[in-house]
Amino acid sequence: MRHPTLPGSRTALALAFLVALWVATPACAQDGGKGKNAAQREAAKQRIDELNAKVGQLYDAGKYKEAKPIAEQALALAEKALGPDDPETATSLNSLAGMLQAMGDLNGARPLYERALAIREKALGPDAPRTATSLDNLGGLLYAMGDLEAARPLMERALAVYEKSLGPDHPHVALSLNSLANALQGLGDLEGARPLFERALAIKEKTLGPDHPSTATGLDNLGSLLQAMGDLKAARPLYERAVAIYEKSLGPDHRDLATAVDHLARLLYALRDFKGARPLFERALAISEKVAGPDHPSTATRLHNLGGVLKAIGDLEGARPLFERALAIREQALGADDPKTTATRKALDAVIKGLNEGK
Repeated sequence: MRHPTLPGSRTALALAFLVALWVATPACAQDGGKGKNAAQREAAKQRIDELNAKVGQLYDAGKYKEAKPIAEQALALAEKALGPDDPETATSLNSLAGMLQAMGDLNGARPLYERALAIREKALGPDAPRTATSLDNLGGLLYAMGDLEAARPLMERALAVYEKSLGPDHPHVALSLNSLANALQGLGDLEGARPLFERALAIKEKTLGPDHPSTATGLDNLGSLLQAMGDLKAARPLYERAVAIYEKSLGPDHRDLATAVDHLARLLYALRDFKGARPLFERALAISEKVAGPDHPSTATRLHNLGGVLKAIGDLEGARPLFERALAIREQALGADDPKTTATRKALDAVIKGLNEGK
């Protein structure tokens, strides 16, 4: 069972909602001589902000289906009241795109992110922090789609803008560092990724504190890298600390906790501690099914991983339905030729072969 090719993708999702919570400045609300009533415009902006804030709350709670129509309502209102090229419209595009991405609709999210970026580059300029957020969001989506070569320059540009406009120790810089480090890791540049992850973690611990959920994400990301580099002993306490922080700060059923628990389980699996890994894989699956839904790609990952540990301990009968379910989800969501789909198909074939040989 291999470590995920694209660890830490939740970072990109979190970035999608940074801008939804970023208060617009007066410079972003120019009337442009269109004759719109200022009071009506401000009332519309206030309502849009309320809707996007609600979307962010539902997103954090994992209630994606509930959030989607609200995000669509915010976008429709922004386009009608403010115009298709207003920065506030870009905010609503960003919110809806982030929700679609969280629901696994990557192709649906892409044109929304691209449009939001185009609006911000034109209205705010290429070096505005909110333009950097759009760069990072689009880069994170391309990263999730497996196009790391296209994602990297967007992330590099976003990091440069953040450092210039916000300073080297701002939390947004840390998030951007994480995104770029994830891309480098996915491209196989583990040595290049390590100092970025370490710097991001240091910023988070300094600015947000040692028990903040974002600090936990930094710990988990660095742990994933160290595990990929073969340093399992160093990775384990980072994972364990991340799990503890998420449990305390986010509760027992959060998607980020599921990811951290899954990573700790993978580490134990790599150490051949199957007895310790199994309940963690089961817990990660239960959270994913509850939060993301039974047919989400992240649930497929948990199914595949639990199937792997059952296969390792010889429980082929238990592993088979897990791999079958994971395969069905991945074929639908990712396509028959995606590497993850192929990996699950091969694992299922091996289980079926083992069952047939045992008859």
